Amino acid sequence: MSFKDPQWVTNRPRLTDDVQEHSVTALRPDNLGVHILVRLTSMSASSNAGGNSASASGPSSLPSHQVMHCTEELQRSLRALARKRKKKPTLNSYSQTSKQTPQECGLVSAACTGPLPGFIPDPFDETCGLSDVDITPSLDDRRPQKRRRTAGDHLLLMWIEHRSLFLEELLRMEGRGGLQEVPCSDCGGSSPNYQCQDCFGIGLRCSACIMAAHQRHPLHRLQKWNGSYFERATLKSLGLRIQLGHTFGQKCPNPCRAFNDNFIVMDSYGIHEVLLDFCDCVEAESHTQQLLHIAWFPSTTADPKTAATFRLLEEFHLLSFELKVLAYKFYSALVRRTNNTGLAPVKDQYESFMRMIREWRHLKMLKCSGRGHHPNGVDATEEGDCTVLCPACPHPGKNLPDDWEKAPRVKRWIYALFVAIDANFHLKRKIVSSNTTDPSLSRGWAYFVEEGAYKELLAEKVDVQQEKSTCSSHNAVNMADTKTSRGLAATGLGTINCARHNMKRPNAIGDLQKGEKYVNMDYLFFPTLRHTSIQTLNVSYDIACQWHKKLRQRMSAFPISMRFDFVSKVINFFVPKFHLPAHIEKCQTTFSFNFKRGIGRTDGEAPERGWANINPVASSTKEMGPSARRDTLDDFFGDWNWKKVVGLSTIMLRKMKEALPERANQQTALNDLAEGLKEDYGGILDQWRTQVEAWEDDPLQPNPFERNADVITLASVRLALAKEDEMEIQSGSCLALHEDCSPSVLISSGLELEEQQRRLRADKAGCGLHATDTQQGKLVERSNALQRRIEAWVKIQALYMPNISAMRLSDQATSTNTTSVPSSETFKLWLPSQIGRSAPCDERLQRTEWRLRFAQGHDALRSLRSSLRAQTAVLKYKDRNLRGQGANTRARSTLKTIDARIEAAASRYECAHKALVIFGGLLGEAGWQSSLRPLNWQDIRSMSDLLWGESEGRRKLSWIWNMRGAGGSEKDDTGGLEDMRIEWCKARARAMRWGEEVELLREEMRCILVFLMWEAARWDERQDSVIPTSLEHQDGRIWTMDESRRREEDKEENENEREEMDDR
Repeated sequence: MSFKDPQWVTNRPRLTDDVQEHSVTALRPDNLGVHILVRLTSMSASSNAGGNSASASGPSSLPSHQVMHCTEELQRSLRALARKRKKKPTLNSYSQTSKQTPQECGLVSAACTGPLPGFIPDPFDETCGLSDVDITPSLDDRRPQKRRRTAGDHLLLMWIEHRSLFLEELLRMEGRGGLQEVPCSDCGGSSPNYQCQDCFGIGLRCSACIMAAHQRHPLHRLQKWNGSYFERATLKSLGLRIQLGHTFGQKCPNPCRAFNDNFIVMDSYGIHEVLLDFCDCVEAESHTQQLLHIAWFPSTTADPKTAATFRLLEEFHLLSFELKVLAYKFYSALVRRTNNTGLAPVKDQYESFMRMIREWRHLKMLKCSGRGHHPNGVDATEEGDCTVLCPACPHPGKNLPDDWEKAPRVKRWIYALFVAIDANFHLKRKIVSSNTTDPSLSRGWAYFVEEGAYKELLAEKVDVQQEKSTCSSHNAVNMADTKTSRGLAATGLGTINCARHNMKRPNAIGDLQKGEKYVNMDYLFFPTLRHTSIQTLNVSYDIACQWHKKLRQRMSAFPISMRFDFVSKVINFFVPKFHLPAHIEKCQTTFSFNFKRGIGRTDGEAPERGWANINPVASSTKEMGPSARRDTLDDFFGDWNWKKVVGLSTIMLRKMKEALPERANQQTALNDLAEGLKEDYGGILDQWRTQVEAWEDDPLQPNPFERNADVITLASVRLALAKEDEMEIQSGSCLALHEDCSPSVLISSGLELEEQQRRLRADKAGCGLHATDTQQGKLVERSNALQRRIEAWVKIQALYMPNISAMRLSDQATSTNTTSVPSSETFKLWLPSQIGRSAPCDERLQRTEWRLRFAQGHDALRSLRSSLRAQTAVLKYKDRNLRGQGANTRARSTLKTIDARIEAAASRYECAHKALVIFGGLLGEAGWQSSLRPLNWQDIRSMSDLLWGESEGRRKLSWIWNMRGAGGSEKDDTGGLEDMRIEWCKARARAMRWGEEVELLREEMRCILVFLMWEAARWDERQDSVIPTSLEHQDGRIWTMDESRRREEDKEENENEREEMDDR
């Protein structure tokens, strides 16, 4: 909202009141002028409201000293603002330091330079002269203020003051803590010696009371005061017996003591020895069931002697997921918690612990997958039944519409399945144990393939040789048969993932025997797709350019049960975005996620992110037997999928919030580019669009993202630079001024002299401090020649601009260096743009310079673009073709020359733009800003360069390539036309990918909701699928109703979030 906006004027009194009320603001140079103006307006309104003036709008009612103070403050702030803007860092590193005043620059009107007694400038009055001042806060000044540090930021230092107190209390806990003369906290007896470490409070009890209090807490840890210190005591030593098979407090008529009357229980507090009695009545259940009824997990099913509490198993289970805690380390910590001195060794229970953990993992998987509710029991479980499916992926019959197969061709991509293939060579396994001694519990029920059939097929194809790569030297392909496997039963894992949501697919993981052989990856790929009717498959693989060849031929060698209909499916192959730069140039366009239709913003790197979660367990799983390793990794992959499902709502919302604005930004960038190219490439844009659409429909058509023109070589760039040097030498040495020169010739010659000054400054700076005599001699000769040309030009300038002589004398008088004479390269020419409003100047001269500066700006941009293209070509040629120190040194010399030309073009443009800004205020010229914008350092980049933090999908073309008339004479250059076509195709692809991403996210959100509804209905069916044998079993299965209800609540919450997103 500007000062001239009527709405701003209407709300001015209210806004000024708000400013006064919140006047404790940092007054930066950019907003100080606005602040003062508003304060002045507010003061005027306040005085008028007080009745001190007869006029409602006249500001003269303010005291004169306040008026003078405020106007002087305004002048100071505006001058500070002008100085700040004049001293901004520029791209012209060798431009002359300006000494102009704000008035000379045209930034401050002459109306604001003199004293203003009794007058308050109205910011809404154009005659005030403030319209020439840009007081919009710059982005650089909108930095958040640093928070003031408080005492809360130094909590650790505060704690140090109380460190001794904490230490004293810890030592106090080692004794009776003031309870020396206190009786038993329960019965009031006189000799309380026992204390429980796990009960709340630190009271002392006698032996009888401590026994009575722990009938329901038989695993608490006790300590006994022996007169000098606390020593370890156990409830077993006090005679506490645990009775199973009956309700609490009921005595068993026929108890049966555990083996050797010593039962071992592992719990979170340590490893305990207890006195345990089983029930041996006629109707008693087995010893295993009696232990399970009290949430103790027996280590064996025959005469158990050891058990672990469910609490301990659950604790380790979660810690292994989140912290990747090794079982041995966890057990060692448990032993130390039991006795941390090592003086009383604990009987080794590590093997029992490992067996119980493995069984616990398997049971939790069966329970969460609903196998306990199946009519035929656990044995009816089939391959893949125990996996956590991805709700966002398309599942026919679960979350797709009934008529999804009839969707029009242009919308069929929404129902595509994205899968990513990868291998992990961290998850090795040593040759330890065998399937006979280490039997599998799941047999392919989850994520691993069924081992028997897998190994059998691999044995049949052991002699099949891997095809060599025709792309880059991919070790995954070329070394698949040579990778060392000595001492290893498996060199790693191959896996098939959901590419968009990073979840493991059912029966899509298998061991690798050597390298990443095709036969292994084919076996994993074919089964995971044979049961789906999805018609479009988008497959990502880091060696997809090689692997996809002869895929159909290789599938024919597999059993019929593993094949799928290759003809009826549309399969697109891609290389993940991070891996793509390692491929040859042709692969970088043919297999890119950025250029194919219907892909969205998928990157294909999902498996790589998942490996970071599972790699820490490699040190433990490599020592396991074959089945134990598969069962353990199945459990970890199941937890990974579950956490992904739980976080889908947050992930989808975050992605949608990112995609919506980015879609608009990229579409705007595409429109700007197309608008800028219409003038020079209007007729070709339709051809480009037709070509790229034909390639999207048929990849066998010519690829519009590949260059067809000859690649620029290093020799051709050197030749072009030599010809440019020849033209510059010719133009620089033949400068002749006619005695009857016209105003246009005067200004044109002045611009040429200005350019020669820039070149001379740059050449002097390039020679450094240790220039040779020859170099110095040439520079002196050039300087003398330039000085003579300037003197001749100054004489003619005096005819058209007679006041310049006086301005030069005044400038020399005010200069800080009055002894030295300005050199030729620093001599101020005083062109009309440098005079500004400080002195009268013929408008014809200003108009002439305006036209020449406008043309100079466009010429500088053309030169800048040409140099950037040359730089890109030389860099590519150098990286691909040059080897050796000599060749690279010559290439670097060429690049240095190109860099100097880029800097010179940028400096020339900045000078032209600065003059145009001044003339815009003097002559009222407008409309040129859309094509000649301010040039920042980050704008000077080639078409393919990325800013920090940008990727191909987020890249925005620098405005120097978008502007109208960017082609100019470049449109006849085949290389320039090729670059423009490729960049337009990439900009179109970026806009389309972000648009597709929004559509895919909407469809995935819908799929998630429908899938959760289907899953909830399936749990409702499971609730009644098994006839319970007893009331307690019926109550045990009631959790399925809670599960169903929770899914329904999640569905409603996700629907609400989607409605909010649609509203936005």
